[in-house]
Amino acid sequence: FSTCIPKTSFSFPFSFSHFPLFSHSIFCIISPPSFSSFHYRPHSFSVTLFVPPSTVKQPPTIVKQSLKDYIVDPRDNIIIECEAKGKPVPTFQWRRNGKFFNVGKDPRVIMRSRSGTLEIRSSGKSEDYEGEYQCFASNEFGTAISNKILLRVSSEGWFTFIQNLNSFIIHLTSFIMPILQDKRVSMGLNGDLFFSNVLAKDATTDYSCTARFEFTHTIQQKNPYTLKVLTKEPYNDTFLNSTDLYGARNVPETQPTFLSPKGLSSSKIVLRGEQLLLECIAAGVPTPTIDWFKRGADLPSKKVKIENFGKTLRIFNVSEEDSGDYTCMASNKIGSIRHSVEVQVKAAPYWLDNPTNLVLAPDENGRLVCRARGNPKPTIQWLVNGEPIESSLPNPNQQVLGDTILFHSVQIGSSAVYQCNASNEHGYLLANAFVNILDMAPRMLGPKNQLIKVIENNKTFLDCPFFGSPFPLLRWFKNGLGSGLDGGQYKLYHNGTLEIKQARPEDQGTYTCVASNILGKMENQVRLEVKEPTRIVRAPEHVTQPKGSTVRFHCRVKHDPSLPATVTWLKDDKPLSFSWIGRFKKDEESLTIHNVNPEDGGTYTCTAKTEIDEDSASARLTVTGRPDPPQDLELSDPSARSVRLTWVPGNENNSPVTHFLVQFEEDRWEPGKWQNLSIFDGNLNSVNLQLSPFVNYQFRVIAINAVGQSQPSLPSARYQTSGAHPDVVPSGLKGWGSKKNNMEITWQNTERNGLNLRYVVSWRRKDTEEEWDNITTTRTKHIIHNTDTYVPYEIKIQAVNDFGHSPESNIVIGYSGEDKPSAAPTELRVSKINSTKVNIHWVPVDPSTVNGEFKEYKLYFWREASLIKGLKVNKTKLHKGFFTTAEHPSGILTELFPYSKYKMYMVVANKEYEGPLSNTVEFYTKEGEPGAPKYFRIQRHTDVVHLKWDKPLEPNGVLIGYTLQYHTVNGTQAGERKVQSFPPNVTEYIMNLPNRFTRFKFYLAARTQVGAGEVYAVESPHFTNEAYKEQEDIATQGWFIGLMCAVALLVLILLIVCFIKRSRGGKYPVREKKDLPLDAVDHKDQDGSFDYHSDEDNKPLQGSQTSLDGNVKESDDSLVDYGEGGDGQFNEDGSFIGQYTVKKDKEETEGNESSEATSPVNVIYSLA
Repeated sequence: FSTCIPKTSFSFPFSFSHFPLFSHSIFCIISPPSFSSFHYRPHSFSVTLFVPPSTVKQPPTIVKQSLKDYIVDPRDNIIIECEAKGKPVPTFQWRRNGKFFNVGKDPRVIMRSRSGTLEIRSSGKSEDYEGEYQCFASNEFGTAISNKILLRVSSEGWFTFIQNLNSFIIHLTSFIMPILQDKRVSMGLNGDLFFSNVLAKDATTDYSCTARFEFTHTIQQKNPYTLKVLTKEPYNDTFLNSTDLYGARNVPETQPTFLSPKGLSSSKIVLRGEQLLLECIAAGVPTPTIDWFKRGADLPSKKVKIENFGKTLRIFNVSEEDSGDYTCMASNKIGSIRHSVEVQVKAAPYWLDNPTNLVLAPDENGRLVCRARGNPKPTIQWLVNGEPIESSLPNPNQQVLGDTILFHSVQIGSSAVYQCNASNEHGYLLANAFVNILDMAPRMLGPKNQLIKVIENNKTFLDCPFFGSPFPLLRWFKNGLGSGLDGGQYKLYHNGTLEIKQARPEDQGTYTCVASNILGKMENQVRLEVKEPTRIVRAPEHVTQPKGSTVRFHCRVKHDPSLPATVTWLKDDKPLSFSWIGRFKKDEESLTIHNVNPEDGGTYTCTAKTEIDEDSASARLTVTGRPDPPQDLELSDPSARSVRLTWVPGNENNSPVTHFLVQFEEDRWEPGKWQNLSIFDGNLNSVNLQLSPFVNYQFRVIAINAVGQSQPSLPSARYQTSGAHPDVVPSGLKGWGSKKNNMEITWQNTERNGLNLRYVVSWRRKDTEEEWDNITTTRTKHIIHNTDTYVPYEIKIQAVNDFGHSPESNIVIGYSGEDKPSAAPTELRVSKINSTKVNIHWVPVDPSTVNGEFKEYKLYFWREASLIKGLKVNKTKLHKGFFTTAEHPSGILTELFPYSKYKMYMVVANKEYEGPLSNTVEFYTKEGEPGAPKYFRIQRHTDVVHLKWDKPLEPNGVLIGYTLQYHTVNGTQAGERKVQSFPPNVTEYIMNLPNRFTRFKFYLAARTQVGAGEVYAVESPHFTNEAYKEQEDIATQGWFIGLMCAVALLVLILLIVCFIKRSRGGKYPVREKKDLPLDAVDHKDQDGSFDYHSDEDNKPLQGSQTSLDGNVKESDDSLVDYGEGGDGQFNEDGSFIGQYTVKKDKEETEGNESSEATSPVNVIYSLA
C-alpha cells in the first residue's frame, strides 16, 4: 500500500466521483502498475481502490508542493518543491510575483529533471529571490497549478526598548543568571519583564534581555541596564518574613492596577484552529492574585490552561464556540480590579466539500463541487488550466453555478484541469480536479487466478480491481453457478470488492467476477480457501521461582494442518536466541530455562504464526533470590540495658523480606561466637534492642525471605553495657537421688551481669528445725552423699557476682535415692472367671516398704496351655499395671483366650525398682464361641459344587458341629437362605446344582456349646465352557502332557545349573529348610502373630467372613491375627490387649496340608 488517507484530503490522478465508491470515508491506494493479493486479519476493514493502467491518458495532478508561507535560512540552498504526475508526463513552468519566471536565464536556479522542483544556490544574496511563486504542470489534457508559495528569507530581529519606571516595567533579563519568576516577577507575552512591586533586592546593574531566533539558531542580546530601588530606610534582610515582606520598610499597601493590558477593556481576534493567549499582569502591594472568567459560560476545561502564575490564559485549537467576553480579576486584601477582553474568532477558509477528479465516458454527465466555510464567508473562484474560467474558451457542455460546475453530454477532447480558489481576508484554499473523458472497454487490473487464504469465521474481502469507461457493471459468481452474489452473507462494494461477512468452510471455492459495459466485458477468478484459526491451547503461565531453578513455559499450538506454523519466543518484546550449550532450550510445545538468574526475569511471549494469522500469549517470570544483606548499621539512643539499631535494607530480589534476624557477638565470655538476639518483622529497619549488663556487644543483621537468609551484614560498632548484680533467680532447681544414699541438686545457669558468677546452694531435711547446710560453687550441680533412702529435703539457691547477689529462690522439695521395695503383695486371687476376662484381688503392701515413690502394682501373666488336647500355645509372659492406693485393691484382666489355662503373679514397683514376687495363681477360662474355619474352599464342576473346609485354628472350646447357610445369587438380588448342619468330623459337602449357570453364596461357622462362631463366607465362581471342564479329563489332554514335560525339563536344567554354581563356590539365593516356617501354614504377620492357613488359603477365592446374623466382613482367607512375642498390655479398665498365637506340630500340619498335587512352578520357586 502506498497510503491510506481520508477522502477529504486526497486528490486522485483521475476521478471516480461518479462511482458510488466515493461515499466511503477511507480509501487505500495501491500505486500502479503492481497489484497484489493481501490477507485480511481479524478485526480489520479495508476497501481497495485501484488506479487505471499506466497506458490510460490523464491530465496532470500536483502531488507535492512547498508550504504557502515558506521561510528559508539564508545560509542554505533554497528548494521550492513542485511534483506532478500525468500521462503524458507533465512539463513545468513557474510564475514569480504573477509573472513568468524564466528559470533557464538564471545560472543560480535549476529545475530538476522530470520535476518542477527549483533549486536556488546560496551565494549570500538569498533576499534577491524573495517573492510569491506558483508552479504550473501541463500536458495535452490540461494544466494543474500549485498554491502561491510566499518565499521569505529569515533574518535576525531587533529590540524596541521602552522604559516606564512608574509602572516598574523593565524590558530586561539578567545576563548573569535567569531571573527567577514568580507571582510577583514574571515575563509578559511580548518579552517584557514585569514587577508587580519592587523590593530592595531587585536592585542590580546587569539586567539584560536576550532573544533567541530559533530558525537561524542565533541569539541577540540587549545592552545591560541598571534598576535602582528607592527606599526610605536601608534594606535589612532580617526584617523580612514570609507573611510580611513590606512591613519592615513601612511600604504602603495599594489596590491592584493593571500593567498589561491597559484600561478596563480590550478586544482580540484569533483564527480558528490557532491558540488564544490572553494576559493580565497587575501591580499592587501585596502582590495581586489573578483569576479568569468567561461571561455566560464556564471556561472550556478540556483545552484551557492557566500559566505564568495565573497571569496567562491559553486555549488550544480555538473554535467558534470560544468567542465571547473573557474577564481577568486582580485582587489583594486592599481591593480588586477587572479587565474585560472581547474575543472574536475568525476563520481562514476550510473545506466542506473540495472538488475531486472526474472520469467520464462520452455523453455522460458529471459535476464538480467546491464548498468552503470561513469567517468572513469565502469567495469562490473557478479556473480552468490555471486561467479564470470567465476568460477561457466557451464550453457549451459545462455550466457554472457558484460553487458547482455541471457537465452535460461531455465529448472526447474536452478533458481539462479545473481549479477552485476559496479565499477571504485570512487566507485561501486552492484545489485541482481534472475532468478526463475516456472511452474504454472493461479491464481487470488485478492478478489472474488469485488465491486467497482466510481464517474461519473472519470477515473476508475478495478484490476484483477493474476499470472501464463507461463505468462497468460488476457481478460475482461462485463456482460458475447461480446469479450474482449480493445480500445475506455477501456484500458487494462498487469498487468490485466482495465481502464475505463470516467465512465458513462451505464458503470455499472459486469465485468469478465479471465486469461489463457497452464496449465489452472481462472476467477474473479468485480461489478462496478457509482455514482453521491458529490458537495457543495451552498458554504459558506466570511463574515465580528461586534463582538457580529450572522454569518451563508451555505453548501448545493448534493450527490448520495445511498451514505450516512457526513458534517464536520473545523476552520483553525482543527475540530469544537459542544454542545447544545455552541455558534456554525450546521444543515444539515449551520453553525451558535452566539455572535461572535475576536477569532472566521479564515477560515471555510465545507467538505461533502461519502465513495468514497468528496467536500469542505471554507470561511473566519472576526470579526470586535470597535478599541482599542489610547495610549501614548505626547505633543510637544508648541506655543502660538497651540501644537502638538502625539499618538500610538490601535488595529483596523479588521476594519480600519477612523478618530481620539480629545477632550479637561479645568479646568477654564467648568471643567470636555469633548468637541470635531477636527477630523482627520485615517492615522494620529500626529496632530497640534489650541487652544484658556487663557485655561488650557488636551486632549484625540477616534479612530473611521465602527463599532463605541473606549473608550477614557488616558488624556494627561495639556497645558496652555496665555491670549489675544477678537479677534473675537460677531456674530449674530440683533434687533427686541417683543412688539410694545420695541426692543430686541441679539448676540452670543464669545471666552473669558481671564477673565471678557463683551460686550459694542451701539444703536441710524437711520437717526438721536443723540448720541449713550450704555450699558456694560455680558449677550447676551439687551431690549430697550418705543420705537416708528416699528422704525429703528443702532446697534453695541464690546467684552472686562481684556487683551483688540475686534474690533467693523459693524452697523446692527434693528426695534422696530409692531402693528396692521390701515387701510383696499378698493373697493374690481371682474371681468371676468367664471365657475372656477375670477379676483380680490382692492385699496391698505397707507404703513404707515401697522405699521410693509408688508407681504401680504390676501383674505378670501368661497362657500356660489350651484345654484342647494337642493345641500349641504361645507362653510369652505379659504384664499389666494397676495404679491404686485403695485399701482393698482389685482389677480386671481382659482379652484372654477362652478354654485355656493361665498363671500369674504380682509385684509392687517404684520409679526405679520392682519388689519381690507375690504368690502364683492358676486359673482356667471358660469355653467361648469358636473362631472362623481355617479355610473354606469351593471346587465347581459342571453340575455340582464341592465344598471343603477345616476346623478353626482357635476352637475356643469343644466343637459340636458346623452350620452351613447358602442362597442363590442373581446380580444384586439374593434368593431364600437355606441351612445345613454337619457334625464336627465332617469337613466337606457336595451339592447338586439346578443348572450350571446358577451361582450360590455360602456362609460357614463352627459351633461349641456356647454358640456359633465367626462366619467364613465365599461365593461360587461363574461357569464358562472353557474355564470349567471336567477335572479328571485334563490329565489326558495332549497339550497338558506336553506342558508338564517342558516344565520338568526346565526344572532339571535349573537344578543342574544350581549344582554347578554351588560346586564352584558361587552365591545363589537358596532358602534352607531350617529357614522355612514350621509348616506351610506358619506365616508370620507384621505384628508378630502367626497365620495358621495353608498355602492353598492364598489362592484367589472370592472369600468373605460374616456372622450368622448377616453382618459380612470381607476376608482374604485369614483369621484375626494373634500376636506373638511382644509384651501384652492392659487397658485402664483392666482389659488385656496382648496378642497370642498358636504353633502347630509338624505332624498336625502335615495332616492338614492340601491333597492337591504340587505345582511345578512352586518347585522352581522353592529353589530360590
